[in-house]
Amino acid sequence: MGILKGGWEFPGGKVEHKESSECALIREIKEELNLEIYVDYYLETVEYEYPKFHLSMDCFVCSLVSGDLELVDHMAARWLDRKNIDTVEWLPADIGIVEKLKNSVLMD
Repeated sequence: MGILKGGWEFPGGKVEHKESSECALIREIKEELNLEIYVDYYLETVEYEYPKFHLSMDCFVCSLVSGDLELVDHMAARWLDRKNIDTVEWLPADIGIVEKLKNSVLMD
């Protein structure tokens, strides 16, 4: 994984054939974190060119519906707010979203 190892990113995953981005996010969060979410609205699409691949990431604002955070595929997770969102080392593709969130009412 090289430069990405140890970096933090927002949860999500790959969209399967004939699946919407919203449905993929709901499925991935359930599979990886054992949480049920509701997709409130689309935020933006991030396009980022890493050295070995291109990332196209649809980003959404979501609400937690139910569940207790359980790490299925990940080594660590944290709930972050405006005060501590900069306490982790974000992967390059996620930095723009972090900045957008820090400057929005979503973090209040």
